[in-house]
Amino acid sequence: MRETLPDESAVTIDPAAYEALPFSDRCGEIWQRGEHLLIGVSPGNSYFSHRRITELVGWGLEFFERIDIVHADLHVEAQFEAFGYTAEHARRRAAKEVKTTARRIARGVEEAGGPDGVRAHALSDFAGHPAYQRLHRQTVDALRTDRVFREAAEGMARGFLAARMDEGLAPNEPQLAAGLRYIAAELPFFLDTPALLGVPSSVSCYHLQLPLTPVLFGRDEGLRAAPGQGYAVVRPAAPTGPLPAAVMQPARAA
Repeated sequence: MRETLPDESAVTIDPAAYEALPFSDRCGEIWQRGEHLLIGVSPGNSYFSHRRITELVGWGLEFFERIDIVHADLHVEAQFEAFGYTAEHARRRAAKEVKTTARRIARGVEEAGGPDGVRAHALSDFAGHPAYQRLHRQTVDALRTDRVFREAAEGMARGFLAARMDEGLAPNEPQLAAGLRYIAAELPFFLDTPALLGVPSSVSCYHLQLPLTPVLFGRDEGLRAAPGQGYAVVRPAAPTGPLPAAVMQPARAA
């Protein structure tokens, strides 16, 4: 694991500022290796402010050798079209959200001191990568053939789309299809980040538990994460009181 020197970052982050809850014992073992953390950022998600990025980078480098931040920029416009935007308006709206997200990430990393071991990418940067194409094909195939996976993916899509809809409304079929295409584009990084980034092992993190987590990380059949891929909920720590027993605060290497 990485030993962070006091002058390596422009900010100082309390290691207890965030808490990590790996999904399973295997995910916890991958976390403890401290080799790689993957932070996925969705456009339009206000949780990922530039300050949050700064904090996550500073906190993550206490425990991991390397961090990659990937922001989604594929199939964003399709969602706007499914909600009634014209093709041109959807394209402009999507481009604006993606650009804003990329700026937040760049500013967050810069305010963390631009440390070595931290890189940022757009999801489209991997579109031509053979491993990405293979994993994406597997995802699309599973949506057709794996009922459990399909139901979980639809649940994830509905939750994601709900943020763009009035309360009480449910997505129609075109909207759900657009949401599934967006999710399918992101899933390679939940399945096998090591194959995509050339790292020995990796933990993908998000601030919420996702409907697909138990499907990809908790079953023995169907589409599931590679052996070196873990998942953890990483969220701001509770301000008072002890952390739950499942919370991981890995020891830093001496």
